[in-house]
Amino acid sequence: MKLTAQEYARRVQRAGPHSPLGTDCLWAFGVGGSICLLGEVLRQWYLGLGLEADLAGTLTSCTLIALSAVLTTLGLYQKLAARAGAGSLVPITGFANAVVSAAIEFKTEGRVLGTGAKMFTIAGPVIVYGTLAAVLYGGVLWLLGG
Repeated sequence: MKLTAQEYARRVQRAGPHSPLGTDCLWAFGVGGSICLLGEVLRQWYLGLGLEADLAGTLTSCTLIALSAVLTTLGLYQKLAARAGAGSLVPITGFANAVVSAAIEFKTEGRVLGTGAKMFTIAGPVIVYGTLAAVLYGGVLWLLGG
């Protein structure tokens, strides 16, 4: 039996689970905003300790990464992500979660070929392309005299 695209779409819509889009969006917005708010609270706290702005920003990033890694290790970040969806993918915490969860998932394959290799399956491309983009951006700035 050959289906048209419209008939296939109708069947998928009838059979597939219905997602409460509005509620999902609110959860994503609330959780993502809360992670960002936590980052700003941490930054202001570090500034209140008398640290320079650059150091306060660095410590804020490090704290969010460490917190995300710990929550992933305890299995709590996955529960948050299941409820918040894309809201938990705030770049720095989502990236830390992706790296740590890959390392945990493949730890039975050994330290090198399991944890180490699989951890960099996700982190590797980001590091490579991030470094390449930084070099290109720096080269353009240097050529423009910036």
